[in-house]
Amino acid sequence: MGFIKQLDDKYQNNGIWQFVKFNFVSFTITAVQLLLANLLPYVFDSWTTPLPQFLRGIFDADFLFPNGSKYVVDGAVVWGYVMPFFLSNFIANIYGYFVNMKTTFRGKGTTGGLVGYMVTLFILILFTTWLQGYITGVLANTSLAGLSRTIAALAAGMVQVAVLFPLEKYVLFKEK
Repeated sequence: MGFIKQLDDKYQNNGIWQFVKFNFVSFTITAVQLLLANLLPYVFDSWTTPLPQFLRGIFDADFLFPNGSKYVVDGAVVWGYVMPFFLSNFIANIYGYFVNMKTTFRGKGTTGGLVGYMVTLFILILFTTWLQGYITGVLANTSLAGLSRTIAALAAGMVQVAVLFPLEKYVLFKEK
């Protein structure tokens, strides 16, 4: 660990080094997200209330589950399917915000920055939750069905890195 600390002290404000550190932190974020994405269904599978009408177009039961599923009630995807994806993303990325603030960018967050991050994160999570549902639905009847949630969470993580690194480096924790 002394070697990494020496690199960190020498290159702390270097963008490439920050990107490397951001990705190291992202591995831990991914671990949290994958753990939650695979454990939360045990908590939420009993939630059989269908999604509201405005979300049914995003989470189309006919596309996601053409052969039917326990996650479809009265022709609509249920909250028990969506919540594990959403919460695993949200919890992992809130953890990531604080770790990156302290270790990657050595910045100080502001209340406005945190609010902006949460709004961006909410929009990003809506998209990546849909993406995860889409990928899981596509893989549901393939030989990769057992890995579908993991593959979907990894894809969502890649999208999030592409958005969150520049946001954190150049907007939220930029050098003064």
